[in-house]
Amino acid sequence: MAGLWRSYQVLMSKYPWTVQIVTAGSLVGVGDVISQQLIERRGLAQHNVQRTAKMMSIGFFFVGPVVGSWYKVLDRLVVGGTKTAAMKKMLVDQLCFAPCFLGAFLCISGALNGLTVDENVAKLKRLWPPVQIANFYFIPLHHRLAVVQIVAVAWNSYLTWKANKM
Repeated sequence: MAGLWRSYQVLMSKYPWTVQIVTAGSLVGVGDVISQQLIERRGLAQHNVQRTAKMMSIGFFFVGPVVGSWYKVLDRLVVGGTKTAAMKKMLVDQLCFAPCFLGAFLCISGALNGLTVDENVAKLKRLWPPVQIANFYFIPLHHRLAVVQIVAVAWNSYLTWKANKM
């Protein structure tokens, strides 16, 4: 495990943008697999690989680039590594970015799955600010997207379950 982490660190230092995007897409895909296997209890024979690929593409082409870019902007907007700066980043993130991001994510996944606008709006109720406070206080900028995505595997599982629930 330590060797895998070292390899990840080397790749992150050489190709931060690419690694962040691949990490985001992969973890959104993991969220869908968890959703299908643990929440929906489909079993391997009934696993919808096309759905997982669709969710991964949302992660690769939307989640990774958008969240990674946002964290760079946020780091310029709120400078510093203090507890106060972390709190400010969390507030700006959760009050300004998260609602727009979640709305866009759910609209994209909903559009890809034919869900109604009402079903998409109902999915915007749950946010997780405590993780963001810790993320902005303890985690260096180039690792924030990965940390959020790791914590978000459960959230992604919930979102993909809701986004794909007909």
